[in-house]
Amino acid sequence: MTTDTAILFPGQGSQTPEMRDLVAQRCPELLERCVDLVGEDPFARVEESTRFQQPAIFCASITGFRSLPDDVEPCAAAGHSLGELAALAAAGVLSTEAALELVVLRGRLMAEADDRGSMLALVGADAAEAQQVADAADLTVANDNAPGQLVLAGDRANFDRAEAEAEALGRRAIRLPVAGAFHSPSMEPAVAPFRAALDEADLHEPRFTVFSCASAQPFTDVREELVQALVRPVRWRETFTALHEHGATRFIEVGPGKVLARLAKRIVPGTTVESPLQSAVHA
Repeated sequence: MTTDTAILFPGQGSQTPEMRDLVAQRCPELLERCVDLVGEDPFARVEESTRFQQPAIFCASITGFRSLPDDVEPCAAAGHSLGELAALAAAGVLSTEAALELVVLRGRLMAEADDRGSMLALVGADAAEAQQVADAADLTVANDNAPGQLVLAGDRANFDRAEAEAEALGRRAIRLPVAGAFHSPSMEPAVAPFRAALDEADLHEPRFTVFSCASAQPFTDVREELVQALVRPVRWRETFTALHEHGATRFIEVGPGKVLARLAKRIVPGTTVESPLQSAVHA
């Protein structure tokens, strides 16, 4: 029985063309419920909006987790942004139904919260340089994903200034195809309604430890930490390091894609992350 395993749940941007087929084959009832809650099939429009991308990736991640062998007993889990809700559902803190309802609401609220913002990746920058660019362009450091991969968020009108500042530092800025300044103050309109929904959700004791990527520590106040994660940076580099320190030596990314596997190698060189869902796709 494996007791040193950490399960990783990806966030937005991890979608793959094949993920709907896997959900339909292995968790058809989950797909049906997702379509019902969204009002249409989110997989068909996954590239259009976070409103569709979040529930689609959540369903794929839960499908991946349910497909793990019975002898995998996690010691911990963590999710990148959206992935936190899948991790909490996997640990039994939230029922899958409650988590899916929250994900659908979260995606809609985040899509509606901001029509002026987007995100900008800084290639090769360290934390100090990212903060310097953010300060110069009135942006927010929204993601610390791995060494050399930080992401800024804010008003697109400020991106020219940010790109100039990055160039002055010898760094490259890449505009991301994201319709929103996620994990920044721009998401504030989503906070109150998301908190109201969380207040109605039943919470249970976790079957294994779940780390928050907003604090890089185990969840202590699930409702408040999920709410604050909307407007706070994703500290994935620190979170993944914390999983190592927790005793995890084996890592399994259960969602679509291999985004977190690639980040892991940059955070802790030599780390191997298994991606069984992708192995099933290409088997």
